[in-house]
Amino acid sequence: MDNLLAFARVLSDETRYQMMLILCCTEFSVSDLVKALEGRGISVTQPTVSHHLAELRDANLVIVRKAGRQTFYSLNQEQVTVCCGQLMTKFAPLISIDQIPVRGSEN
Repeated sequence: MDNLLAFARVLSDETRYQMMLILCCTEFSVSDLVKALEGRGISVTQPTVSHHLAELRDANLVIVRKAGRQTFYSLNQEQVTVCCGQLMTKFAPLISIDQIPVRGSEN
């Protein structure tokens, strides 16, 4: 499956989408990720989170860091950027990157 299809497939699941938002700027262990999801009203088990992380890993959308017996995950922002760029190239080829409004900027 190409990068773009894997990216779209991962984003199509609400739990994985929320996990990506949580992992955006901080790394989490599986158990901490379960707690963070519960804080957002998403009740999931540790095995379910591990399964979703495997899917994110397969799509190269998480960075994995091992520390002793613990494993920590964070969002692979570089890969997200590549996939978003591919989406723009395929679906909005006539739009220049500088035409996209930046959050918080005044027009």
